Amino acid sequence: MNFSVIIPARYQAQRLPGKPLREIHGKPLIQWVVECARRSSAREIIVATDDPRVARVVESFGAQVCLTTGDHASGTDRLAEVVQSRGYDDEHVVVNLQGDEPLMPAAVIDQVANNLLARPHSQMATVCSRIRTLEELFDPHVVKVVSDADGHALYFSRAAIPWDREEFPCHQQLPVHSEHFRHIGLYAYRAGFLTRFVRWSPCPLETSEKLEQLRALYHGARIHVAEAVETPGPGVDTEADLLAVTEHLQAARSHQ
Repeated sequence: MNFSVIIPARYQAQRLPGKPLREIHGKPLIQWVVECARRSSAREIIVATDDPRVARVVESFGAQVCLTTGDHASGTDRLAEVVQSRGYDDEHVVVNLQGDEPLMPAAVIDQVANNLLARPHSQMATVCSRIRTLEELFDPHVVKVVSDADGHALYFSRAAIPWDREEFPCHQQLPVHSEHFRHIGLYAYRAGFLTRFVRWSPCPLETSEKLEQLRALYHGARIHVAEAVETPGPGVDTEADLLAVTEHLQAARSHQ
């Protein structure tokens, strides 16, 4: 498929400094993420970083790197700089694979890119997974998404949406007659839209929920949402996450 994967990787992560270079089974985290992308159908894979230390490591295992400026507010801004420097056509599809997602299935990367390629009137695409527990539904760290009949996002929230008026005052179990979905932070963008997106100021919804994708909805963009064909493993934000991913990969190796 004709799409690019760009992996934003910031060295100075607040909760886990030096995160891209933290090792898991002898390889830096960023290498695990690149290897996920390499198993996809992407025509090119670029790591976008503002840190020469990350750049040197990425080049050492043969991946392409783009050094960006250090003043970006988000990974999306870093992506936009790469898009502009590469001179992509406005319709070119770019997948934003977070640099802390070492267990993202290649099939899901292909899925989100293909879903956008197949929908010329959508500006973005993303994926979700089914919520199966009340704990997950009411966790504000779990972003929920609701979509319309055509699979386009209506809203993203840290709150439990949709709210079941009859069941949730007691919230002893998930309602059997309604569905809830967890948003997975993997995005595909059209390059031209991405360039416009980063020029917009954060909107009130985004500022309140701390969810950047609400800026796109606020300005009328269409974000296609599909249930992921595979559920990704955990990402890495903290030391505990790093340990969990290490154990996950060790368990996967022992079953091979």
